[in-house]
Amino acid sequence: MKLITFRSGETTAIGAVVDDQVVCADSSLPDNLIDFLAAGPAARTALEKLAVSGGRRLSLAEVELLAPVQNPQKFFGVSLNYEDHVQETGLERPEYPTVFNKQSSCIIGPGAAIHRPRVSEKLDYEGELGVVIGKRCRQVPRERAADVVGGYLVVNDVSVRDWQMRSHTWTLGKSFDTHGPIGPWLVTPDEVGNPHALDLKTWVNDERRQSTNTRHLIFDCYDLIEYLSSVMTLMPGDIIATGTSSGVGVKMKPRGYLKPGDTVSIEIDGIGRLSNPVIEEPDDIAVY
Repeated sequence: MKLITFRSGETTAIGAVVDDQVVCADSSLPDNLIDFLAAGPAARTALEKLAVSGGRRLSLAEVELLAPVQNPQKFFGVSLNYEDHVQETGLERPEYPTVFNKQSSCIIGPGAAIHRPRVSEKLDYEGELGVVIGKRCRQVPRERAADVVGGYLVVNDVSVRDWQMRSHTWTLGKSFDTHGPIGPWLVTPDEVGNPHALDLKTWVNDERRQSTNTRHLIFDCYDLIEYLSSVMTLMPGDIIATGTSSGVGVKMKPRGYLKPGDTVSIEIDGIGRLSNPVIEEPDDIAVY
């Protein structure tokens, strides 16, 4: 299933995409995808029945898609997780996953604008496969990791390169508001199949910048779940952005940084296409 969070008029709700329509969750189901995932197989079965039995439907073209997962407890990034990206950076291949945090306040949905911050012009993109945890779990062995996946989505790990280097944890340069586009929907594992055999491409406008396949991950989705759950309890809705391949703007000559007027599009086979325009940071966002 393709699970979405959407806005229709003044109402925000969840549902499933079937062809060009949205099957709306009814009042018996949670009103957000984190609680929907936490409710387990019964919630999914109920939504599947609505899709078959004529539940309320809307045209997909008439709703606004939002970030599928709203306010996850954790949003992880992983650096240097494709061999070609390691090579383009000139750094050493990591012995263990290099994990950093993106603050969840950076999350936006498909079509929402990425802001180029007024404090930097070194704005970059990173097309990535995102894994969303589906159930509360701890100390998950790799061979059981697939059991705790709630679904997959596309992530753009937008990065402000100079601010990234101001902190050893990278958190500041990875967490500017609007710098965590995710979507366009959350695709359940049964529909994705093998998450480690998916083509992934990134375009800036009409120029293809990145092209890889998730089979080239150094630490794959299941490795990362085992690694992270060795340290902490993972919760429904937690997002793991699994890393990017070569072709990032900072390594282009001349630099391929994003500028207002650009559109970044990331497509992963079996999941979908996530596109976001780039604009200057608005003057009216200051809050005192």
